[in-house]
Amino acid sequence: MTDTILGAEDSKIITLARAARARNGTAQGAAVRDETGRTYTATNVDLPSLRLSAIQVAVAMAASSGAVSLEAAALVTDEEEPGDQDMAVVQDLGDAILFLAAPDGALKGRYR
Repeated sequence: MTDTILGAEDSKIITLARAARARNGTAQGAAVRDETGRTYTATNVDLPSLRLSAIQVAVAMAASSGAVSLEAAALVTDEEEPGDQDMAVVQDLGDAILFLAAPDGALKGRYR
């Protein structure tokens, strides 16, 4: 697999993250895949008393559903790099790769 070619499962989580972002009209969409292959999608939360990135919400959903590790994560955003907090929360559940993608689905980078 090269930097521009993704496997079907990795493409799927980017597609799910894009769909969540578009559906909710938010700045970010995310999807994570756990060790059993289950996927969790989320968007960022921007409330007066609670601000979470889409990755933070997706990882929290996975953890609260019993996931013990992640295989992969995808973040769709206009940002050029994932934030330190996003990388930290993905690493909290193992050594998963984080795919960063543009709103059109173009892969911007892979992070570990």
